Formats: sequence, structure tokens, C-alpha cells
Amino acid sequence: MSKRLNNARILMYSHDTFGLGHLRRCRTIAHALVEDFRGLQVLIISGATIAGAFDYRARVDFVKIPSVIKLRNGDYTSMDRHIDLQETLKMRQSIIRHTAESFEPDIFIIDKEPLGLRGEVEDTLAYLKTRGTRLVLGLRDVMDAPHLLDAEWKRNDVMAKIAKLYDDVWVYGPPDFHDPLSGLEVPQALRDKMRFVGFLQRSAYGTPKPDHVPEEDYLLVTTGGGGDGAELVRDFIAAYESDPSLDHKAIVVLGPYMPSEQRQMFMEAGSKLPRLKMIEFDNRLEDLMVGAKAVVAMGGYNTFCEILSFDKPALIVPRTQPRQEQLIRASRGEELGLVNMISAEESANPQAFADAIRQVWTRKPPSVTAPGLQLEGLPTIAAMVEECLARKHPDYLTVVQG
Repeated sequence: MSKRLNNARILMYSHDTFGLGHLRRCRTIAHALVEDFRGLQVLIISGATIAGAFDYRARVDFVKIPSVIKLRNGDYTSMDRHIDLQETLKMRQSIIRHTAESFEPDIFIIDKEPLGLRGEVEDTLAYLKTRGTRLVLGLRDVMDAPHLLDAEWKRNDVMAKIAKLYDDVWVYGPPDFHDPLSGLEVPQALRDKMRFVGFLQRSAYGTPKPDHVPEEDYLLVTTGGGGDGAELVRDFIAAYESDPSLDHKAIVVLGPYMPSEQRQMFMEAGSKLPRLKMIEFDNRLEDLMVGAKAVVAMGGYNTFCEILSFDKPALIVPRTQPRQEQLIRASRGEELGLVNMISAEESANPQAFADAIRQVWTRKPPSVTAPGLQLEGLPTIAAMVEECLARKHPDYLTVVQG
């Protein structure tokens, strides 16, 4: 038995100013939905510079908007330095609005930024609300430290606008892990719209096996997009340099957004250590993680979901600037027995880091250390999408044999 959502259309927005997390989360949801429902089309609006480097399933496509880069101090700049930031934002806003008008989505899912980058989606949200589109805000399990998120949202009256504009707020985590709005004054109208859907399970491609995967057991070191991953890679190399008894093979993925000078420096340093294999980017990181014996990472949302999905022992070294999201997630994960964590200060000590790496190599997987965890986010989302569209357009949904 399979289901069809004939002529149904879902539009997704992923602002993508730093890293790959937003696009990868949207893509995961989109792929799961088109797999569950024949006839459904999903279009992702993305600002990621390398949105085209990923494979997309049939009936999933993307619209690229001009890229804006978030600097480490929290400011933004246009990817093209010859174009003024305000001009770039105007172009993005125009493309988003025109895409929504021509695509005519039944559901519009916004990832993380309620009004979009610098409010660029607010106009489109208001327009689509008049057209009867179901408006959904998707929040990751952890947003930021409450005082930082509160200050950021109060500047633009975000809480009231969420309550007014959105029909649903999906939290991509279980309710007993973390509440992304904890510590904030949340209107009851917004609370009533919140649904904790669970973590988003990931799956691997499986074949063909990437050439850079060794036959023997290996550690996978991943920095996500890599834009802020230099300290982790530096410290990992230093740990291997200082402790010759650390003889585990390791694949270190630098990330596509790591500055080229840093990338070149690490490639050269890694080439002097035969136990390390340095690669710049792999658009099928899931396959690398499936084959790994253990994982060392910074603890972004997607990596955390992959660690749980593939049941891998993991050591998290969270960044704390400009957001405390990774620190909060890693601390909670360690508290629940899901992962090990060390601070960036500890990882800067080569021997302390070497000891932590050795420990994670022999650590039991999450299914043993914290049994009972479910990753039900994708089936839950599919059920909500089916319910929404079947209620709105009863003629959309058909059940077919085979």
C-alpha cells in the first residue's frame, strides 16, 4: 500500500547564512515526504552557496537565492562583495515572494528563522496566509541560551508575530530532551501551536562505498560546514602529533566553508600523519558515519541526529560562539548518557584530547548507554502533513496498491 498526495505542493525556506545545517534538515524532511507520498512536490528556497552540490530526489528541487554570509561576530555580509548587503536582501525577498506566488504551495515550512533573515520572509508569510497556505515554523531542539534568544526576538516582536502568522510550530526533538523556548515568556497562543515531533532520523545511501573509506576501523571527525571548525581540527591534529600511541585511523572532513588557507594548512599537516586522512567535503557524510567506529564532532543538530540514527559512540567538542546551541545540546546529551563531551579549552590540551579520543573509541553506543530513545520525527511530520492536506483538500489523498 502507498499513498498519493496528488497535486500537493510544499514550499520550504532555508536561510543558510552559515554552515549547512538548515539546508540539510530541509532536504531530509523533503526526501522523507516524497518517499512517503507519490504525487507530492517539494521546493526548497535556499541561500546555501553549495546548494547544488547535493543530490535531490525526484519531485524535490531548490531555488537558489543570493548568498549572505554570517560572520563570526554575528554581522552579515553579501557573498558577492561588489553587491551591497541591502541590495542582496532586496533581491532575496523578491525571489522568495515571486517563488511563493508562482508555486502556490499548500504548506510553507520555515526553518528556524521565524521571519527569515532580516525579516525577508514576513511579507511572503502574510501573503500566503491570505491564500490559505498552512504556515509552519520548524525549530530545532535547541535554539540558543534563553537570554540571547530573548533579546534577539524582542527586537522584532518575533514572539507575537509567530503567534499571529503561523498555524503550527514543529520542534525537531522530543519533549523530554530540551524545550527550545525554555526561559522565555511564551504566549499561550504560541504554546498551543507547538508540537514536539522528535529527532529526524537519517539514513545512508549504502552504495557505492566512497574511495576514502578505509577497510579497517576508523574515527570520523566532522566539522559540519567547517566555517567555524578550525579549532577542532587543529586540536585533533595536535593530539595525534603529541601522542604516538594514539593509533586509530581517522577521516577528518574539513567542510566546504572552511577558509581555503586553513584548509590547505590542515591538509599539509595531516599528510605528515599516516593515521589521518584529510578530505575537504563529502556530500554523503551519512555513509562515512555508518562505517565509522566512533565520531568526534562539534555537535550541530544534523550531526547529533546522525550519531543517534547510526548508533555511534561520539565525543562532542561544542563551539560556544556566536551561539550556545551546541553547548546546550551536548551537555544535555551527556547528561542523558548519549554522548561524551569535552570543552574547547580541554581539547586545546593535546594530552587531555588524546585521552578523550581513546575513551570514545571504547565507548558503548547510545542504544546501550541510553536505551529507549526514539527518532520519530519524520513519520510524525508525514502524519501531520497527510492530516493537514487531507482535511484541506480531500481529493488530494488516494491510497494505491503496491
